[in-house]
Amino acid sequence: MLTNHSLKPINMLTTKEIISLINTISKAGEAILKIYKRGDFGVEIKADNSPLTLADQAANKIIVKALKKMRYPILSEEGTKIAYEERKAWSHFWLVDPLDGTKEFIKKNDEFTVNVAFIQRGRAISGFVYAPVLGDFYLGINEQLALKFSLKAGEQIKELPAYAQIIKVQKPGKEIVVVASRSHFNKETEAFIDQLKTQYQKLDFISKGSSLKLCMVAEGRAHIYPRFGPTMEWDTAAAHAVVSSAGGKVLQPNGEELLYNKEDLLNPFFIVS
Repeated sequence: MLTNHSLKPINMLTTKEIISLINTISKAGEAILKIYKRGDFGVEIKADNSPLTLADQAANKIIVKALKKMRYPILSEEGTKIAYEERKAWSHFWLVDPLDGTKEFIKKNDEFTVNVAFIQRGRAISGFVYAPVLGDFYLGINEQLALKFSLKAGEQIKELPAYAQIIKVQKPGKEIVVVASRSHFNKETEAFIDQLKTQYQKLDFISKGSSLKLCMVAEGRAHIYPRFGPTMEWDTAAAHAVVSSAGGKVLQPNGEELLYNKEDLLNPFFIVS
């Protein structure tokens, strides 16, 4: 059983700050669900052809307002664009995707998440991932401890739930479970999966949206997630921290770890395992 005394201050984050941020993300999830249930998403198309909804904007406003009271700079998908000349000096900062899986949100398949990561010197150290419809909250702490617990959108807590489950990645045996993007499956991914089929007696495939794919690896429901398509740093950072805290890796095909706060915020291809 998890106790709140089992957590020491994490890097620069205290347990009090973690609880506060969980509650903020819960409020953001509540704001998202109000728009989700209403059905009027106010969809706009951004310059990169990705969709933007009223829910993205509402969640971003709530999260950024709270983070401004904490001690570090903020880089958000929906926030003001910050020049690399300024942010390259950041040793610690928040990286926010207020609504990951906007396409899943618009399709109303429930597979979208709120994501906040704490970055330290280019590494995703701690991460908060919340799926408000599913009520699943994933928390990666200091690359040392990963938790999953249930949280209703808008619910406020005073301490980490004692029922929180400690999650760990699982190595495949003779069988392997692969999770891949619901909206971005391509020939490179298909070729990678075909190669895996020659290495294992049985391969099961799961299609999933948003950062939930990384979280499925973190909790051992899948063994590997290959991503051979474009993603941005805010798409992966929070769930990357959950994976790392659960004992897993997010690596480029050349074996190097995925890092953050690059001049170009576009991620290279990567494999989560």
